[in-house]
Amino acid sequence: MTSVKEFRVEEEPTPDSLGRGSFVFTNDYSVFDWGKMPDTIPDKGASLCTMGAFNFERLEEEGIPTHYRGVVSDGDVVSLSDVTEPPTEMAIDLTQVPNLPHEGRDYDYELFHSGANDNYLIPLEVVFRNSVPVGSSLRRRTDPADHGLDFPEWPDGAVQLEEPVIEFSTKFEKSDRYLSRSEADEIAGKADISELERVAREVNDLVTRQAAKSNLTHEDGKIECLYYDGEIRVADVVGTFDENRFTFHGQQVSKEFIRQYHKREQPAWVDAVKDAKVEAKERDIADWKSLCSEDPQPLPDELLTAARDLYTAGTNAYVGRDFFDAPSLEDAVMAVKEL
Repeated sequence: MTSVKEFRVEEEPTPDSLGRGSFVFTNDYSVFDWGKMPDTIPDKGASLCTMGAFNFERLEEEGIPTHYRGVVSDGDVVSLSDVTEPPTEMAIDLTQVPNLPHEGRDYDYELFHSGANDNYLIPLEVVFRNSVPVGSSLRRRTDPADHGLDFPEWPDGAVQLEEPVIEFSTKFEKSDRYLSRSEADEIAGKADISELERVAREVNDLVTRQAAKSNLTHEDGKIECLYYDGEIRVADVVGTFDENRFTFHGQQVSKEFIRQYHKREQPAWVDAVKDAKVEAKERDIADWKSLCSEDPQPLPDELLTAARDLYTAGTNAYVGRDFFDAPSLEDAVMAVKEL
């Protein structure tokens, strides 16, 4: 189980074959790597499932292999175009996920791959960035000059990049960390790092083009992939308001506004999370949450309603179909701005 979706297994994968199962999307949300937060956002799960299914079907049309099999409706696996209600369950092929042993923050990827054979979930997240919006970690880790930008420091607003930046980060470690290309290549195992980058660029291009049809700007996002029988396939979920950041006329249409709300209204918890991560690194402890001195508090009802409307209105606009009873995207964005 992940922090925002449940994982069902119908047929276990083997070293030589893919299994079958499904994701069941919940209304839970997560920020700052915390995992399940103390409240839920209505219709969020259906929003993510709908957008993810839509993008997977577009990827398959363009010849990009994925683990997607369809959405589940009344027990049957069907195309998104065949359903009348927004789905909450997605049928997928399953790959092996070997155990990643560790001592403190020292992870043994050699042992991870020893049992993976030619069928495993690649233990990386491949991040693509078309811009550097407020809240992007790239602002903390790099300078504008590193990307050919003529700024002495990062400006207050979003900065557009001439070419997408592709980065690699860990997938299964307790605290995600960004990697050099050589580190990512080693962690990827048999999967070719250049091929991973190529797939990420194609996914980024597709999501960017689709977003533009509804006046959404695709700022950044990520993919996860599996390796099976010499082929890289896109896995997990692609191009949703959790995996990616979008803006509509400059306003975030993603859970970034929830992150910013917590920074503004619950700074003690946000600071405690940062301090716990730092302490865990210094003490070589993987489980940083055990060191956190604060817990997050529930969001006010008006913020949850605004979040629900943003997710559902954004989904309607992105897929070009009114799956949800929701305000227009413009109205949903204005409501968030007023919070």
